[in-house]
Amino acid sequence: MQRTMPWTSDDIPDLAGKTIVVTGGNSGIGYEAALQLAAHGADTILACRDMRKAGAAAEQIAIAHPHARLEVMELDLANLASIEKFAATLGARRQRLDVLCNNAGVMALPKRKTADGFEMHIGTNHLGHFALTGRVLDLLRATPGARVVNVSSTFHKVGKMNFDDLHGDRFYWKWGAYAQSKLANLLFTFELQRRLQATGAAVISVGCHPGYASTNLQTAGPRMAGSSFGEGLWEWINDIFAQPAEMGALPTLYAVAAGGVQGGDYFGPDGPGEMRGHPVKVKATARAGDEESAKKLWTISEELTRVRYPL
Repeated sequence: MQRTMPWTSDDIPDLAGKTIVVTGGNSGIGYEAALQLAAHGADTILACRDMRKAGAAAEQIAIAHPHARLEVMELDLANLASIEKFAATLGARRQRLDVLCNNAGVMALPKRKTADGFEMHIGTNHLGHFALTGRVLDLLRATPGARVVNVSSTFHKVGKMNFDDLHGDRFYWKWGAYAQSKLANLLFTFELQRRLQATGAAVISVGCHPGYASTNLQTAGPRMAGSSFGEGLWEWINDIFAQPAEMGALPTLYAVAAGGVQGGDYFGPDGPGEMRGHPVKVKATARAGDEESAKKLWTISEELTRVRYPL
């Protein structure tokens, strides 16, 4: 019988015994996802750049759920050395990884470079998660039923891969850079799934997006640019139009924990324009499914990050 009731966090199954990493788990969608995963018994690892904020987030989760199994680990996705260190530490501490939730990201920032010289959006949102996934893939492959969940955005629909100027050295537009990185998230998701399937790996790769949710993602760019007007404007827009972060986290939680999820699935809200609502399977653009672009991005990503996938 077809399900008629919307999926909510109450539908998350018992996750006891499962280990789940959430990048950017200290705020926004990542925090709300980590909160629910911990509440349902998962051994939840908050992988975050700012350890002070991560510690505070873990304390809040522990107050809400005193029996939560939580760990905070340092991870700067804009630094390949940090990613390598995180993966090595995780591998030394853990024998399994059920889900890698690639959630952390930046949006519409003034032009900045990562520690390795990448444009910040493509460097953090895509290349950082590409490197991280590759470095923990053996741990995922050792765990039956493991998942890689990549958080994209509806902005992928206007994104274009500018392979001739990937880092915006000749021309930079903050929204174009963001949209490109979100398209890259889905190209990576689908190409990873094809490669996993071709090698018979018992790991699936899944995509999702939160719709329009109120988080600090919208205000970080204006704050970095020193625009109090822009920051205030985004706060006003969020108050009127955005759904709460806990609703925005539902597609991520569905991709992470729901039964029946298949490799290559993509989830988002069920409301108009996929801006708000409960999680359902949605469609990515044809550009996101272009295999030639995905293979080209994969090759470039391996060269830039120096991470070779064992596939």
